[in-house]
Amino acid sequence: MLYAAYISLCFLGMQFINVFINFVFRQKLTSSEAEKEEVISVLIPARNEEENIGYLLSDLQKYPNRHLEILVFDDQSTDHTVNVVRDFSGRDKRIRLMQSQGLPRGWLGKNHACYQLAQMATGKYYLFIDADVRIEGGMIADAVAFMKKHRLGLLSIFPTQIQRTPGEKLSVPVMHYILLTLLPLIFVRISPFKSHAAANGQFMLFHAATYDTMQPHRLFKSSFVEDISIARFLKEQKIKIACLTGEKRIQCRMYRSYRESFHGFSKNVFMFFGNSPVLAFLFWVLAAQGFIPVLITLRETFLYYILGIISVQFLYSFTSRQNALRNTLLFPFHLIFLLQIMVNALLVKTQKKYSWKERNIYS
Repeated sequence: MLYAAYISLCFLGMQFINVFINFVFRQKLTSSEAEKEEVISVLIPARNEEENIGYLLSDLQKYPNRHLEILVFDDQSTDHTVNVVRDFSGRDKRIRLMQSQGLPRGWLGKNHACYQLAQMATGKYYLFIDADVRIEGGMIADAVAFMKKHRLGLLSIFPTQIQRTPGEKLSVPVMHYILLTLLPLIFVRISPFKSHAAANGQFMLFHAATYDTMQPHRLFKSSFVEDISIARFLKEQKIKIACLTGEKRIQCRMYRSYRESFHGFSKNVFMFFGNSPVLAFLFWVLAAQGFIPVLITLRETFLYYILGIISVQFLYSFTSRQNALRNTLLFPFHLIFLLQIMVNALLVKTQKKYSWKERNIYS
């Protein structure tokens, strides 16, 4: 039991160090002049996004750079996504609609959409962005400037997450808790090891030459966590990448309820742990049950242990622009949610049956 207490303390210490590094060395985009001579291709895969895509296109319309092309690939939507995009394209010539002619065997829908978008893009930079993202100001130009400054092939950003319903507040923060307590994001840029790779498909900005050479979406055409797979592959190829979070000018409402979060996170939670269920469940045991051996065998340090947990909650919340007090109070419920999605993900992994947007991703 004493050894278990020491392991729990070491685990918490590791979490604190990682999240402290993320807080202190948080990488930020700085304001820059738009590169007027360079075309930036904004590439939006969309399937049943009528409720979201209009807001994103409205944001992009405000972008002053006339050398911005906006391509939307409708992936056989069954709602009014096409009509929304056509309405915008009629008012802004920078916006063009592409429509799927069918999903080839062996491809997942989003990966195929992204690949098709890249084939039509003419920009020097390709920005793949999800339809439910909101973007402000000259953020795209600032992201390009960041890429140039650090000579990157890929820049990915975790948007600030919008959480409105109780279900979202009980579930969505888990993503940043895992990410920021396991990986100092600055290592994504400065470390040569592929284990220090992270990316978010909601915002992935490629140098076009890098993308056209590697064709990453074709390479990982059947991967349902293609963002992380691509990031690791690029690091293997010695191409510099970076991953940021806490940028207030990009926001996303990933899910609108506890049920949606449960379904969505179940498909990729193990990728945070190198696709290892064993490491995932070990993480949960140490995070959720680590206090027990400390309380029993090292009672004199228990108060410091609790203060450490609170500090971790505040630091990751500040870094990701979330409500620190709320996340701290809801932390036990976040751990319950994490266990639920891991159990469900294990069942999905075993049964190889998981439906996302009316498609089985294992078929």
